[in-house]
Amino acid sequence: MLNKVAVIVIGRNEGQRLLNCFASFLDKTKKIIYVDSGSTDGSVTAALNLGVEVINLDMSLPFTAARARNVGFYKALALYPDINYIQFIDGDCQIFDNWLQEALTFIEKNTDIAIVCGRRKEIFPDKSIYNMLCDIEWNTPVGQAKACGGDALMRINALQAVSGYREDLIAGEEPELCVRLRKAGWKVWRIDADMTKHDANITQFKQWWKRSVRAGYAFAEGVTLHGAPPESHWVAESRRSWIWAGVIPLLILICTIIKPSLGLYGLLIYPIQIVRMTIKSHLPFRKAFLHSLFLMLGKFPELVGQFKYHSNRIRNKRSQLIEYK
Repeated sequence: MLNKVAVIVIGRNEGQRLLNCFASFLDKTKKIIYVDSGSTDGSVTAALNLGVEVINLDMSLPFTAARARNVGFYKALALYPDINYIQFIDGDCQIFDNWLQEALTFIEKNTDIAIVCGRRKEIFPDKSIYNMLCDIEWNTPVGQAKACGGDALMRINALQAVSGYREDLIAGEEPELCVRLRKAGWKVWRIDADMTKHDANITQFKQWWKRSVRAGYAFAEGVTLHGAPPESHWVAESRRSWIWAGVIPLLILICTIIKPSLGLYGLLIYPIQIVRMTIKSHLPFRKAFLHSLFLMLGKFPELVGQFKYHSNRIRNKRSQLIEYK
């Protein structure tokens, strides 16, 4: 079945990580397209030396990962008209040895499924707290899902039916794609299988902050596009940011002005919520506490991202990438 799938890799200046990415599946398929977005580290030459089809993305146009994936997708249709599936993967990831076979077997048996994804794992989860948080984030429930991430096996005719990715999105392009696929009657499924290894390489607080700002931006844009019922895309996530990073601090400030002790008591709501989430978590205590702590802290940069989106929208200003690496 592997002759039915092409692999599309997107990346920029991934260096050795890109070579590791190619090495993880070069023995399984030669139908590979690498979409490079302005690398200066020799990535293009390295890919060409491996016999990979390379597309140099036109960087005179605003860059988004969604545009890069679409360019790769339509090139694959032209080069490999016999394929039925696309495996998308980021250049900082590696495919597990059995993933393509397991994913193809599942999607072939389930013709109503447009996207199959599995478990993405961090290669170095202990390198930093932030890598660990990513590893926890990737571990989503098995079964029918509302969204996938950047790594996933997708059915070509389903992608064509919804005209691929929305290219103007600077973040959250996969969940938005999944919304449109579900509206068209398709399903997204996560199977119980290891899919890819990922190297987040987030070692500094400011990187985590920017990544969280980007998430908040995606929440706000997602609500604007698909926030109406029954989808209510990212409404809950957006609302939580406004409540915990906006409404509650404002109420605490008002209480402090009225009576300082009231403000101090109000601040206790944050540690209480962190403890509550830690107790409810199924993770080991240290991971549960850190995960809960950063989930709470993350509401503040997420709200910054939402303000950024709405500010751009009011001013009719084009979105710029929020990069954290």
